[in-house]
Amino acid sequence: MPEISKKDRMKIPRQSMPEQDSIERSKNFKEVNLGFTEELAKMEALRCLQCPKPVCIAGCPVEVKIKDFISLVAEGDFLGAAAKIKEDNMLPAVCGRVCPQEEQCEAKCVVGNKGESVAIGRLERFVADFEREHVGLRNPEIKSKTGKKVAIIGSGPSGLSCAGDLIQLGHDVTVFEALHELGGVLVYGIPEFRLPKDIVKAEIDSLKKLGVDFQTNAVIGFTDTIDELMENGYDAVFIAVGAGLPYFLNIEGENLNGVYSSNEFLTRVNLMKAYKFPEYDTPVFNVKDKTVAVFGGGNTAMDAVRTSKRLGAKNAYIVYRRSDVELPARKEEIHHAKQEGIEFLLLANPNKFIGDKDGWLTGVELIKMELGEPDASGRRKPVPIKDSNYILDIDMAVIAIGNGSNPIIQQTTPELQFSKWGNIIVNQETMATSKKGVFAGGDIVTGGATVILAMGAGRKAAKAINEYLTIN
Repeated sequence: MPEISKKDRMKIPRQSMPEQDSIERSKNFKEVNLGFTEELAKMEALRCLQCPKPVCIAGCPVEVKIKDFISLVAEGDFLGAAAKIKEDNMLPAVCGRVCPQEEQCEAKCVVGNKGESVAIGRLERFVADFEREHVGLRNPEIKSKTGKKVAIIGSGPSGLSCAGDLIQLGHDVTVFEALHELGGVLVYGIPEFRLPKDIVKAEIDSLKKLGVDFQTNAVIGFTDTIDELMENGYDAVFIAVGAGLPYFLNIEGENLNGVYSSNEFLTRVNLMKAYKFPEYDTPVFNVKDKTVAVFGGGNTAMDAVRTSKRLGAKNAYIVYRRSDVELPARKEEIHHAKQEGIEFLLLANPNKFIGDKDGWLTGVELIKMELGEPDASGRRKPVPIKDSNYILDIDMAVIAIGNGSNPIIQQTTPELQFSKWGNIIVNQETMATSKKGVFAGGDIVTGGATVILAMGAGRKAAKAINEYLTIN
């Protein structure tokens, strides 16, 4: 680490991330954030105080050695920094883009006590991109083969993280993916402008080179049950199927043409490449010069509304029943959305959708809300204001209020214990389920959460699976 006093480090301002012009990017699907230059990365790394006991690590679900990799960045050893991160995180280019660092590692950063925290996520992204662009993704050595086989159900962040750890430990790993493309929510849920598909593909290709076998179009529960996998020679199974069952508003008119779940809308655009129309003639509602309303205030809602803007929507609204203070989406995503011309209709809740005689959506009846006392989540409960109903003319609606668990695994594996919400119940220390040799992690256990939390569960499960395989 270059010699520079703590006092001088504290004087260095947080470095801004270069990004596309807001007007220009609202018309394309290219990545919004452009990443640090080498000079910006080294300057940002100098802000790290190199604490003797780095508390930032406690905020990272996979416990990346943050202090160590940032020190290497400050010295200009970017490849060394990438290798250091990958001791704990096999998907740094992904995490550097989509993880809510401001609520995790950066929230613990000591520098943030007197100013802005060190941009840990941006530095992680920088070194991951530097490695990929200059030498290609490098893989660690794997231990000698154990002869044990593990089946992983789902190729999202939890499954990929678990696969990366287990393959390095010498086990044979097969990942079963229900869809035709690998990556789970990383490819069908997160738009190209936030996480380019090529980035995800490169990370998955790296796992393939390590020896992970990927099988697509495999809906476990239909093509094979978990019991059948274990009968066919798999010594352990890790369930990482996510939470892909959309929730709906359950109001009048929700079955009108032009009303989508966020899952369907984003999958059609991301996985079926509607954003490349007409090169890919993907069936998705033509929103060009039309009005779109997205219901919800989380990251998925921001992804959907910003996607509709890029597809040519004249007006794109976020409709959220609380105020902007309670919006659960990342602040950066909200900021970018506002820059791109997204309009926020806050303290508003839908009563019913309105359609024409042919069954097409034409509007939504909204009611104004006010905030009452806090509810179980700690946020102030929205309360309808009597006789405040009004009509908003819209052509398309996207429901983005969360997801539940797909019931296929539950229906075909009766030995597993599930919560009343359909989530698999596990031992929180080992991620072991009630069925011997079967483990689970990610959103199927927690409900909808973050990429890095799912990855943390995958790593925890890999460790427990390895221990299980050594004695069974």
